[in-house]
Formats: sequence, structure tokens, C-alpha cells
Amino acid sequence: MQYTLSDLQYLMRRLRDPQTGCPWDLKQTFKSVVPHTLEEVYELVDAIEQGDSDQIRQELGDVLFQIIFYSQLAAESGQFSFADVANDIVEKLLRRHPHVFPSGELRSERALDAPSEVSIKARWEGIKQQERDQKSQLSAMDDVPRALPALTRAAKMQKRAAQQGFDWAELKQVISAFKAEIAELEDAMALADSAAIEDEMGDVIFSVVNVARHLNLDPEAVTRGACEKFERRFRFVEQRCRETGVSAGKGEQNSQMELFWNEAKAAGL
Repeated sequence: MQYTLSDLQYLMRRLRDPQTGCPWDLKQTFKSVVPHTLEEVYELVDAIEQGDSDQIRQELGDVLFQIIFYSQLAAESGQFSFADVANDIVEKLLRRHPHVFPSGELRSERALDAPSEVSIKARWEGIKQQERDQKSQLSAMDDVPRALPALTRAAKMQKRAAQQGFDWAELKQVISAFKAEIAELEDAMALADSAAIEDEMGDVIFSVVNVARHLNLDPEAVTRGACEKFERRFRFVEQRCRETGVSAGKGEQNSQMELFWNEAKAAGL
């Protein structure tokens, strides 16, 4: 027997049954579930980056369960149902893909000559802007989620600003602005002004995100890649320390650890 989406919805209703449900599930709210949702999404991303198809499948199930959980909470309070969620996303995607569904109907057919990717992207952004206008959003920043990881949010804000014409024209200008932010950080450090140092450090990181955006790189993915590389190399350093009897810590042994680090780099780790 293979369970279906309706079985998952039934299971969720059982978990939330006031008489026979699970005590933990019964006490949850929209806000209390959020940390679990974020964790599940990150676990899915990790599985995708590891290329583990079995784990991807499992993590997709966990993420789907989060959606079912929120929908059940909403249904209990009469706000909306899972069916409403499904309907809304289908309507939105139909609206945003007129090049695939020209009549706006799910079963509609399009001509075989597909538009270019550039025109599709431009139309997509135009449709999204119309949606923001209908929501009376006065700023391009209004629907940039505050809960996004900081690097992702910075890139999204910069992209929105660029769509409004607020952007550097050339990459060399972005690099120059980045260098200027580093100089301002160094000035704050020279003055030992902790508040200014924190503020300027934020500007430096924000500028790095802008450089990544102009290079068509995802700053969040790039940073995760850097973390993975650092972990590989540091594990190599730790292994070499154990092999040679070098104790990790402060002092002279740090120079030896740096040699091991260079070994890791030379090995392509």
C-alpha cells in the first residue's frame, strides 16, 4: 500500500484531534512551528547539495508536512484550507506564465514558437509588479521577507533596487564601492569605535553581496560552498595534527597548522 496526500492530511487531523491527538502537536501554533520549518528547509537544501536522492525524498516529505501542518492550523480557525493553498498557487502560476497558458486556463495550449528567456523574465517581473501594485505596496521592498537569511535578503533587496534603476552600471564600479567600504571599516577600527566598526562591517558584507550579484552568483550558495571548503581543509589540518602530535591551540603550533592548511590547499581540498 502506498499512502497519498489525502492520507497525510488525515494523519495531520488525527495528530490535532483534541481528544486523541498528540500533546505536542496540539499545543503548536503558526509561530511555534516556524523554527521547525526553517530547519527542514535547510536540511532539504543540504540533501540537494550533497546529491543524496534518498535524503532529498525524505526531506521533501518533511517540508510537505510543514505545509500540511500550517494548513490544518488555519482550517481549524476558519482562515483557509490546504485546498485554498493549492488553488492560490495554481492561479498565481497561471497568471505568471502567459507564455505557457495564453488564455489563463490550466488546459490551454500555447504556440510552438516559445518566447526568449529574456522576454519571459521581463514579463515575469512586470506581472509581479502588477501584483504588488494590487496589494497597494508602495515600496519595492515591501514583500522582501525579513525572515530570509541575511545574505539572501540583501541580494533580493539589491535586485529590487536595480529593477527600479538604482544600481551600478559596471562591475568595476561595484568593486570600487566595495573597496571604499573596506577603507571606511579600517578608519572605524583605527578610531576603536565599536559601534562604527559594527556598522561598517555590515556595509562591507552588504557590498560583497552586491559583487556576487553582479557576477550572477548566489551569495548564500557561494558562502555555503566556502564553509564546506573550510570544513574539508580544517578536518585535514586536524588529522595532520593528530598524525604528527601537534596540539591544536594558541602559540607556536599555529604556524605548523598553517603549513598543514597549505598542504590541504595544495591537495585540492
